[in-house]
Amino acid sequence: MFSRYKKQDVAKVAGNAAPKPLAQVAAAAKMPAKSTTAPPRMAKPVPAKVAPVDKEKKRRERLGEIKVELHNRLLDNLNLSALDKASESDLKAEIMQITSEALDEIGIVLNRDERLTLNQELYDEVKGLGPLETLLKDDSVNDILVNGPRQIFIERDGKLILSDVTFKDERHLLRIIDKIVSAVGRRVDESNPYVDARLADGSRFNAMVPPIAVDGSLVSIRKFKKDKLGIEDLVAFGAFSPEMALYLEAAVSTRLNIIVSGGTGSGKTTTLNALSSFIDNSERILTIEDTAELQLQQIHVGRMESRPANVEGKGAVSARDCLKNALRMRPDRIIVGETRGEEVIDMLQAMNTGHDGSMTTIHANNPRDGVSRLENMIAMAGIEMPLKAVRSQISSAVNLIVQASRLQDGSRRMTSITEVTGMEGDVISMQEVFRFQRVGLTPENKILGHYTGTGVRSHFSERFKMWGMELPSEIFEPTKG
Repeated sequence: MFSRYKKQDVAKVAGNAAPKPLAQVAAAAKMPAKSTTAPPRMAKPVPAKVAPVDKEKKRRERLGEIKVELHNRLLDNLNLSALDKASESDLKAEIMQITSEALDEIGIVLNRDERLTLNQELYDEVKGLGPLETLLKDDSVNDILVNGPRQIFIERDGKLILSDVTFKDERHLLRIIDKIVSAVGRRVDESNPYVDARLADGSRFNAMVPPIAVDGSLVSIRKFKKDKLGIEDLVAFGAFSPEMALYLEAAVSTRLNIIVSGGTGSGKTTTLNALSSFIDNSERILTIEDTAELQLQQIHVGRMESRPANVEGKGAVSARDCLKNALRMRPDRIIVGETRGEEVIDMLQAMNTGHDGSMTTIHANNPRDGVSRLENMIAMAGIEMPLKAVRSQISSAVNLIVQASRLQDGSRRMTSITEVTGMEGDVISMQEVFRFQRVGLTPENKILGHYTGTGVRSHFSERFKMWGMELPSEIFEPTKG
């Protein structure tokens, strides 16, 4: 037992005595004790019928108690520093041996499937993220939303459902949160009760802990697909049409400045990743994010990540600081994961001063709201400029607004592509070139619709032609579904 990964000091005193915690678990599980005295003869009682749901719940609770105690034993006895070099097969074999001996000591009998499940869960506790591992490995799950230790929701096919996965208690959940954030050099506690981080696979992680989270820690995980989605994949999924893809390829290749606008969970980052596939490998790209999520496919990419303040309130590096420094690093394009604050003015200036083809995302419900949000962010940055000057700066910096939306049936679609054409008086002029036209609902509440051009010729047609990317006029014509 613990032949390869046991702590040396524990090995000297382990002996053959059964551990006390597991004995308590056996008592809690109400295991029958062996007795040599024959019980008095009584009338045979009629067994009470136990509802299948209650029986399954009790069995799960019993396994949960056993798993917690076994995990504590593993933490007490295994040399965790040595486990970093252990292979998955070796560690699983060691855990299987420990589990088998421990269960034999307390006389608990589990069938083969239960043992396999218990061994996998223990492995996930030691090397992975505990109960979350099962959901992270499920490719059909897009989002994981934890509302305290007993309530974990998942999103499948755009719909939220309650999963049967739970944590043992709040301490268990906090331990997993701390394991995630410490891996990327961040912290979360009462003095700093919320945190943004990323998992090893690039998935987005956000947590808020008590006392700010009233009923238990809140965790949100936005999973990223293992396979990078390209334009062809999004067209196949119905996110936009082949004509729109052809137009976007021309827009990115001719270095138009693009803003991807949309609400939470609408697919802005996925769209930004897909658009970046049209960038030539000869260009130098710098990315700036709060948590590194972009998965660019080019060779020459420099990635930057902002940093919060430390325990002493010092050492913070904002997205604006990264953006200012990026301008000194000879970028061809700058891609900001999300513009949400004072860095907006530096982003617009970069777009206006030789960094054509830059891209970013913002939160807005439609292209016109996106422009208004840019104006508001400039005002919130404390920059005193006349409104007309602000709008002039925006109209000269931004060329294209791509609107991504998550519709009521859970589908994510590119609902509009709008060009910014300049100023008319004090108003920014815009024209929509493509849109998603809704036509109805199916009995299953799936949205029916089609993509169509608006019949408006692109404002950048001459630019496309000069760059050798002339587009056929037919793609801008309205289509009937």
